[in-house]
Amino acid sequence: MSNQLKKSTSPYLLQHAENPVNWYMWCDEAFETAKKENKPIFLSIGYSTCHWCHVMAHESFEDEKTAEILNKHFISIKVDREERPDIDSVYMAVCQAFTGSGGWPTSIFMTWDKKPFFAGTYFPVQSRYGMPGFSDLLRTIAELWSTKKAELLESAEEIISHLKKSEFSSSNTGSENLIEAAVQHFQRSFDSMHGGFGRAPKFPTPHNLLFLMLYASQNLDSDAMQMAEKTLLQMRKGGIFDHIGGGFSRYSTDKYFLAPHFEKMLYDNALLIMAYSAAYSMTKNPVYLDTAKETADYVLREMASPEGGFYSAQDADSEGVEGKFYTFSLAEILEVLGDGGQRFAEVFDITADGNFEGVNIPNLLKSNDLQSDFSDEKRKLYDYRRERTSLHLDDKILLSWNAMMIAAMAMLHRVTGNKKYLQAAQNAQQFLEQNQCDGLQLYTSFRDGKHSDKAFLDDYAYYVSALMELYNSTLDSSYLTKAGEFCGEAVKCFADENGGFFLCETGNSKLFMNPKETYDGAIPSGNSVMEYNFVRLYQLTEEEKYRELAEKQSAFLSAQAADYPAGHSLFMLAKLLFENPPERVTIVLDDKSDLSEIRMKLPFFANVSMVQESKRYPLLNNKTTYYVCRGHMCLPPTNEYIAE
Repeated sequence: MSNQLKKSTSPYLLQHAENPVNWYMWCDEAFETAKKENKPIFLSIGYSTCHWCHVMAHESFEDEKTAEILNKHFISIKVDREERPDIDSVYMAVCQAFTGSGGWPTSIFMTWDKKPFFAGTYFPVQSRYGMPGFSDLLRTIAELWSTKKAELLESAEEIISHLKKSEFSSSNTGSENLIEAAVQHFQRSFDSMHGGFGRAPKFPTPHNLLFLMLYASQNLDSDAMQMAEKTLLQMRKGGIFDHIGGGFSRYSTDKYFLAPHFEKMLYDNALLIMAYSAAYSMTKNPVYLDTAKETADYVLREMASPEGGFYSAQDADSEGVEGKFYTFSLAEILEVLGDGGQRFAEVFDITADGNFEGVNIPNLLKSNDLQSDFSDEKRKLYDYRRERTSLHLDDKILLSWNAMMIAAMAMLHRVTGNKKYLQAAQNAQQFLEQNQCDGLQLYTSFRDGKHSDKAFLDDYAYYVSALMELYNSTLDSSYLTKAGEFCGEAVKCFADENGGFFLCETGNSKLFMNPKETYDGAIPSGNSVMEYNFVRLYQLTEEEKYRELAEKQSAFLSAQAADYPAGHSLFMLAKLLFENPPERVTIVLDDKSDLSEIRMKLPFFANVSMVQESKRYPLLNNKTTYYVCRGHMCLPPTNEYIAE
């Protein structure tokens, strides 16, 4: 049996196209049918590489008896959260209001006019884990809809009223000490033994580390740098890093960074490439550079489409078992590697008993051996595990995530000088321009030759930042011009006159809320990225309009961040850049100089431009000349850039 989802191009929706559940996509027909048939709506939100989405699908949505209840009493809608971040954002807020937490799959029960009256995440098919069984829950809600519908509608109005009142209810106008407060929070929650912050699970959150590194650089704060470096090193040694194939999993389930949730997301790896590239630029520790390169090489090998775009994610599960693709027994290691197997096992913590559910996750947490070369052994194990089993690939192209990877590859090019990373960034930008751009109109996703119908704030915000990083790596002014044009379009389409930016185009949302997201969670919010864009555009172009936009956005975000500055780390980073501008370097190239080599010498966050020789900027001694301004002082021109 197939359902309406077979018409979709979303890998997540297509996974459910053969369910016995009569799924609808999010469409007017679904809501009209619910109204006509007087049925409540069951909304299920997830994504294709989500482990618990798979579990609930197998237990409930593939089950004929559960499907019978859904089809008889409900109109069921499936949504890919990555294609519809607006729906995901609104109903995740609903789920958090009902349960105090959120996650995927998100399960929402609501009226045909999109008003929720009950919410949760994963429900087991039978009652366990202290949770009601899904089929029992369905029967209860169907009975309440039949007998106490007015009460359900009243609760829906109450939750909507609560959400609207709580949104931006902070009366705090911000604090002059937001940055210091954020640093102090990280100091209090830092795990000095194992790296990272807080208790398990531990997420990489690379923008927190970028903020701490920039703060350390500006304030000569060794403690802030130590927090960032300890975390970067522990993640690199832990099982959250794939020591065989490169790249990082989504998060660690323990405090050691040993046992990850094994799915790999494009956005995590993009942000981590940025963090490790910045760490290398500031410390020259080769471990950071090797980690960034291994991660980028993994992306280019397994996550890049032949046309240039980057795929979204790889699953955690193989053959229904989480982590099976990535784990090994000692016997397997010894059989595949032969004579070299015992040494590999000793270094990478491979034992007969295993370090994870009876098997082994390769890691360096016990040996701390980051110098030995096991490239031949890793290649053999990489080939072996690909033959042994496979991973599901979510092959849709998401514009905002691709923009992050474009920026990451451009940054990595700047610290390596390796043109393959710049070429990958340029190829991906050209792919987006050809397939997900129409003038200044962007489209969120692309797959199977089709793009989505709309874009959101994050698409514009991240695309502007990607164009700026391409400019920073090439000093080609056309990228900077495009960045300004798309930034202007974002302001036109998403800005709220009262401050901040809506997720959906103003006046275009058909939901009961149009969120203004400011929290920098797994990825920085669109509002934080817009502030970063304004600051960098102002410093690169010196156009006054960007300064004004930066100041207005900073005032808005300061009020939102006042209660929890550490949860707004990219905004804190932008604030650091605005209040303490990086040095400005103007370069006049001679005919023999290689721009890639020059960029490797310059600070990670420097504002760099390239000009033709002129009376204002003459070549000194007929060689490449640097005109450097730091703070409010400009230095004499020089042929050799000297770091501060």
